[in-house]
Amino acid sequence: MYARIYVLRFPKDTSDKPFIYNLVKKYDVESNILKANIFPHREGMMVLELRGVKENVKEALEYLKSFGVRVKRLAAGISRDEQKCFQCGACTGVCPSSALYVRRSDMAVLFDPEKCTGCSLCVTICPVRAMDVCLGEELDPV
Repeated sequence: MYARIYVLRFPKDTSDKPFIYNLVKKYDVESNILKANIFPHREGMMVLELRGVKENVKEALEYLKSFGVRVKRLAAGISRDEQKCFQCGACTGVCPSSALYVRRSDMAVLFDPEKCTGCSLCVTICPVRAMDVCLGEELDPV
């Protein structure tokens, strides 16, 4: 499953368009709105996590761009402080991309940063604050 976080900037004449509905319906892409400021007849901004088949996500982004929506990928990274982590596994229950998981052979909690989408759910659930989010610059999409 491909998942990335995007910053979308909507032209003021698009506030009445059902973009999210069409992303789901036409492109079979799941969306998670992380932040949004959209008002009628004003430029809007949305931080949106998209997940699905990579080609579908690409097509969905092209659909948005066809309406003049400016799309940038938000670079977000999660890091884990190995000294603080005491392997409780709470993070594995909330990680939507399975970047945090339990290796059953020794019950070790492992973190695969390559799978991480930067959603930061693990940061809020970690009882010892071993997880931390680092937001980077906006990147070109996909």
